Amino acid sequence: MYEKEYLMLPGPTPVPPRVLRALSEPLINHRGPSFKTLIEEVTEGVKYVYQTKNDVLILPSSGTGGMEAAIVNFLSAGDKVLALSIGAFGDRFATIAQTYGCIVDKVDFEWGTAVDLNVVKAKLAADVNKEYKAILVTHNETATGVCNDLKGLSEIRGDHPALILVDSVSGLGVMEVKTDEWGLDVIVTAAQKGFMIPPGVAFVSVSPRAWAAYEKSTAPKFYWDLGSAKKFLEKGQTPVTPAIPQLTGLREALKLFREKGMDYIFAKQLYLRDITRAGAKALGLKMLADDAVASAAVTAVWAPEGIEAKAINKKMREEYNVVLAGGQKKLENKIFRIGHLGYVQHLDILATIGALEMTLKELGYPVELGAGVKAAQEVIMSRKGLL
Repeated sequence: MYEKEYLMLPGPTPVPPRVLRALSEPLINHRGPSFKTLIEEVTEGVKYVYQTKNDVLILPSSGTGGMEAAIVNFLSAGDKVLALSIGAFGDRFATIAQTYGCIVDKVDFEWGTAVDLNVVKAKLAADVNKEYKAILVTHNETATGVCNDLKGLSEIRGDHPALILVDSVSGLGVMEVKTDEWGLDVIVTAAQKGFMIPPGVAFVSVSPRAWAAYEKSTAPKFYWDLGSAKKFLEKGQTPVTPAIPQLTGLREALKLFREKGMDYIFAKQLYLRDITRAGAKALGLKMLADDAVASAAVTAVWAPEGIEAKAINKKMREEYNVVLAGGQKKLENKIFRIGHLGYVQHLDILATIGALEMTLKELGYPVELGAGVKAAQEVIMSRKGLL
């Protein structure tokens, strides 16, 4: 296909042209001085996005690899953990912990809602012997378009010794996370979401409390050994062959963050979320997540009654070159998801809403052409000059 494709997924996300050019830089010796300069520069840049002075380690991996690293480095078989799940990726985090022999106390919240902090507070209060070694939480649940309150969770934890391990694969670089200020021990993210580069690298931040737990961990680890990664980073290297093109692309993406400033990035992502939700609501569509917990990365929309979500996505892709995501597990064929993170602008959202209007009309849903686009335009006009 030679026509432009609108990649409106929650990841992988579109890559800026200047980042694409950086990805094509010649390969370098990953044991040489040029690589040392590169890995040190991007590590500091990622720390800037994390808002942390803690160690941040870069792994050649998907986000799931980073999540596995978070488990095997700081927990052991037999450790009791509190897993808070609001969707498919919260389930995944819990499953990884179970796979390595942790005793997982999993608390499920209705898909489309956020973690109820009062439930967490009661759980921690009942843990009088302080048996929980960690709390597993998803920052942004990609499957439902819901964002959890990490600051509130940290406050609820208080002086309980449990580590907070965060899956922020689709959250970092999209929504504000104050790693140090909020006392978050381990945060995992990946590059193909808010960082705007192709898949292939994951990042893991590690607090001093987490390093103390690392010393006690007996879980098997080799590829995911963050202690080894830290030692090699001190030499300007990585323990295994790194994804060099992704790192040169990352360097350029981090320059974009620096040039714009993170406050701008966060405000822009909320702006794109609001445009998307306004346009979809104006068509009479129902959002999965309430406004109060709505993600700045992805919006999940219920398919209208009598119309399959897969039919919407198929027509959008094949006839309008707009690629949306579908529902996962219990939401399969019930919702469609519009990604609006990373290298996306307001006009991409307008094109998506316009295509959605035509798609729904052709599928028999009563829609007034232009209603969604008009609502989206009104949000854009009301924010003019603010970004």
